[in-house]
Amino acid sequence: MAQRPWRRTGLKLPTPAALGVLLALALLALAHLPPPPERSSHPLPASSPPGPRWQAAAPLPGGRARGERLPIPPTRLHRDQPPGRGRRRRQGMVGDTPPWLSDDDLQKMQLLARGQVVSKTRVPAHGQVLRVGLRAVGDAEGDALPASPEEDCQDGRCGLIKRPGDLYEVLAFHLDRVLGLNRSLPAVARRFTSHLLPYSYTNGSLRPIIWWAPDLQHLEDANNDQNSCALGWLQYQEMLQPHRSTLVAGNAPCSSIPRGEWSRLALFDFLLQVYDRLDRYCCGFQPDPSEPCVEEMLHEKCRNPAELVLVHILVRKSAPSRLVFIDNAGRPQHPEEKLNFRLLQGIDSFPAAAVATLQSGRLQNLLLESLCVDRELWESQGGAEGLRPLLRTIDRRARVLLRYIQEHNLTVFGDSLH
Repeated sequence: MAQRPWRRTGLKLPTPAALGVLLALALLALAHLPPPPERSSHPLPASSPPGPRWQAAAPLPGGRARGERLPIPPTRLHRDQPPGRGRRRRQGMVGDTPPWLSDDDLQKMQLLARGQVVSKTRVPAHGQVLRVGLRAVGDAEGDALPASPEEDCQDGRCGLIKRPGDLYEVLAFHLDRVLGLNRSLPAVARRFTSHLLPYSYTNGSLRPIIWWAPDLQHLEDANNDQNSCALGWLQYQEMLQPHRSTLVAGNAPCSSIPRGEWSRLALFDFLLQVYDRLDRYCCGFQPDPSEPCVEEMLHEKCRNPAELVLVHILVRKSAPSRLVFIDNAGRPQHPEEKLNFRLLQGIDSFPAAAVATLQSGRLQNLLLESLCVDRELWESQGGAEGLRPLLRTIDRRARVLLRYIQEHNLTVFGDSLH
């Protein structure tokens, strides 16, 4: 009989009892092995660096860590955050400023909002309007002291303080810039404390202050000094005719003002319902008895168009072909059923950029984005919520104007056509 293999090696056959002991030891060792690393439920060692988990996570393609929050797009805003973020910042202005406000606008707005009042002058025949000289923040003491009341504004550091009821002029300035017209003068809302001013100006009431353009061209006629040229309604309508540019002599009143300027003015005045310029006699609607055009018996002249004249038609000496829009405190409460369409009479085209903005449906939000730069006005009106009713009125007038353009088959022109 052949010997078993382990007999040849000198090993003894393990007894059943020994095998049982070895098996028990192996099972005991397996039971005490640590779990695999990927299934470990133990906390990180105390030496692990603290911080959010995504900071130490493996980066995703593009360099973003796994689990890291995506950044909020710059166009999305918190509900309680006023619009206008993500743009330029300028000292003295609130937050960031939208691109339609130029650096020159911002510089003048800062002067108006923060400049120290160093002189005052009454404006003849304009009631509660004061012209004030301003010293810009940072100017040395005496740098802006006027030599005389007549010379204190030639350096461009003056403003007109108007009545509290004229705050609408600040909205008008922002509307002008949002639409890309750029024809009105910078304006801000401000509370005054200067000892140089009468108490009615320093009693805490909010007033608009408008930058004073030193080179506005005025007629020498004291009774018509709010015009750069004398222009009657019939002359104005003739100027709007397409053939005007070839028939008008160079010395005719306002002949240097191209038709596109009147289109910008008509659009602007219609949205604000400013009729003191093109229709000071209220011929385009039935006025209330309290309207100045009725109290001053101007409305009666509507029966004779030859007697009607335009007012506040101004240009700057440095730019005689470009209108300047002043006295823009229109009528925010003017009823929609009485909108003055006479302001649009004779106009056959409008600026394309302004019309595109009206068509965009974003007019209200763009105005809020602009108005929030003026913190005094913003807070006094209750922010976006308080301004919305007024802006909805402007927006409704814009839709009326767009419908008018469509129904009359009117055209638009680019900025290169003045």
